[in-house]
Amino acid sequence: MSEYGIVFNIQRYTIHDGPGIRTELFLKGCPLRCRWCGNPESHSSALQPGIYTAKCIGKDVCGCCLEKCEHKNSLIFEEQKLSAIDRSVCSNCMNCAESCPADAIKSWGWQISVDEALATILKDVSYYKSSGGGVTLSGGEPLVQAGFVSALLKKCHEHDIHTCVESTLYADRATIENILPDTDLFITDIKHMDSAVHKQHTNVPNDRILSNIEYLADTGKPLIVRIPVIPGVNDTEENMGATADFILHNLHNSLVELQLLEFMRLGEEKYRSLNLPYPMGEWEFDRDAFTDKIITFAKYFNDRGIPCKTGTTTKEANRQ
Repeated sequence: MSEYGIVFNIQRYTIHDGPGIRTELFLKGCPLRCRWCGNPESHSSALQPGIYTAKCIGKDVCGCCLEKCEHKNSLIFEEQKLSAIDRSVCSNCMNCAESCPADAIKSWGWQISVDEALATILKDVSYYKSSGGGVTLSGGEPLVQAGFVSALLKKCHEHDIHTCVESTLYADRATIENILPDTDLFITDIKHMDSAVHKQHTNVPNDRILSNIEYLADTGKPLIVRIPVIPGVNDTEENMGATADFILHNLHNSLVELQLLEFMRLGEEKYRSLNLPYPMGEWEFDRDAFTDKIITFAKYFNDRGIPCKTGTTTKEANRQ
């Protein structure tokens, strides 16, 4: 087990990823590259500097980042302002972010110990108890940092705090088995039932993911499945029908609920801060018609006996 993890965000008082009021930790690192991902800062497990050029006061006025940088030729300036970082040269030392007085360089991620994370979580125990909430570990893909996740889940259970892991489940079975006793609820996605199409849009096939979802269903562990509905990717009657068949036949319709998440253009500024192109930048579709389609899909799943809703708020989940 690892005493330390790398997180890129901690949200308190959230109600979207698991029942009740929760504290949610977002861990860095993910083996998938979903085209619609709104958190590009979660892709790498390492700390990374993000650049916000509009905040830079200029190297002619300041220059603190240049003074502290281990590899000064990694910093790229246009008209005296820091505009990008050459990631092939940058060592992610983060000295530039620590020295910048204008917050033009943001540190995507920070190291945290299990005890430090637990101290933050314990601040809101009274809210968990009154609302049926707890802690959620998300990402990125939290199981990339499996040792830290396992250690923190155990600590939470020692304090009788409800635990949830939101995972792609693109992980070794042994990793999932290790955290199973200390995880009260799992949340995962079914992005597409066709493995080749899944790989085209996420960089990995879906075989391992679907197998792990089946495994969790067989254990009887409470499970929420989400479908991020993406226009032109998985929003077809054929794919939704195949997903329903999988839930009914392979998962024994044992889900707490199925949640349909409508695609939103998120994270564009963060992509720019990392000098990355926004993969969905050219995506055009009729928003109203798309929303109506998702409502129709939700009705379809419910008509087939699969508890389904649009959105992510979960009022309750069985606790073991």
